[in-house]
Amino acid sequence: MTFINSSTPLAERMRPQSLEDFVGQKHLLDKGKPLRTMIEKGELHSMILWGPPGSGKTTLAYLIAKYTKANFVSFSAVTSGVADIRKVISDAQQYQKMFNQSTVLFVDEIHRFNKAQQDAFLPYVEQGKIILIGATTENPSFEVTSPLLSRCRVYVLNQLTPDEIALIIKRAISAPQGLKDFNVIISKQAINYIINLSQGDARVALNLLELATKATEPDKTNRRRILIKTIEEIALRKILLYDKSGEEHYNLISALHKSLRDSDVDAALYWLARMIESGEDPLYIARRLVRFAVEDIGDANYLALVIAIAAKEAVEFIGRPEGDLALAQAVVYLAQAPKSNRIYKAYELARKDALESLTEPVPLHLRNPVTKLMKDLGYGKGYKYAHDFPNAKVNQEHFPPSLKGRKYYYPYPKKKVN
Repeated sequence: MTFINSSTPLAERMRPQSLEDFVGQKHLLDKGKPLRTMIEKGELHSMILWGPPGSGKTTLAYLIAKYTKANFVSFSAVTSGVADIRKVISDAQQYQKMFNQSTVLFVDEIHRFNKAQQDAFLPYVEQGKIILIGATTENPSFEVTSPLLSRCRVYVLNQLTPDEIALIIKRAISAPQGLKDFNVIISKQAINYIINLSQGDARVALNLLELATKATEPDKTNRRRILIKTIEEIALRKILLYDKSGEEHYNLISALHKSLRDSDVDAALYWLARMIESGEDPLYIARRLVRFAVEDIGDANYLALVIAIAAKEAVEFIGRPEGDLALAQAVVYLAQAPKSNRIYKAYELARKDALESLTEPVPLHLRNPVTKLMKDLGYGKGYKYAHDFPNAKVNQEHFPPSLKGRKYYYPYPKKKVN
């Protein structure tokens, strides 16, 4: 059977039908792990599956029902209310009477239910009339009511690793129900690009793969070679300009910015006057001066940002033409100030890692254990409180594992080696 013309999304077609096909969550589903043992024995209990998007919460709930031969009913907290809950529970009780089967009630995004809606589950969960499996991307300590939380076990699902996402992609390419008939050819670099864009979300990865496949024309041998460029176009986000457009507008602000950077006070004043007298919004200029203060002066002169923001406030307070002088005063100060782009460079390095590296969870020792559940899960364990150490200096890791030892900020430019 082929699914090439099916309207069913690839992510749904590739949903695992067995625990052996399930990718990730080895801490829960490896042989011998408590949840795996419970599923294989057909033992059911209500639970909350807490994990990031695309980590397998819905699939795991489905497999639990399948392995335990339970009736599986799914609905979303986004579109359902108390009346829907009561209807589902009534149907579950009838199903139990007719077929002697339990019902697994899967509630996606259970954190979106309010207290009254969550409380509606309580008597039925407590009496065992339904097996509730709630899925949430939010901390259940805050988003699930205490009475309901106390009647459910919480299982934490981890973000899928790059290797796990790669495996899911490769399976989809070769699977009959996936993209096998499309004869997809994809490089390791293109797969890695999808992995970075998906940030551990299997659904996003499969959606990108499917869209890129459909956007690629087959070659003479009927193969579709997926290019990084195609994936980029699929994932492209529109960036809207917040101000008026026009080449001269950008030419003038560029001239002002570069004159300031080169410490040319007179040229900076000239370009400022050109912009103001051409009808440019003074607040736009003020915003650019604030940007210059942090981007090109930074910690070389800590007052630069203060002066720039003061000019912005003066323009807002007194308007034109008096506010023009506040901008001129800021321009003269910024042009004469010592220059440093070390903060700008440091942030760009950090931003690059934030955008391109795997979005790893915050290390447990840096999290605050504000609830018992969080403490039991290891939040805050091993954290060293800086004020308990000499000079409030403490040696402990603050990066996620893959970025350990990263350095972004260099107060002075690196010395060139001859």
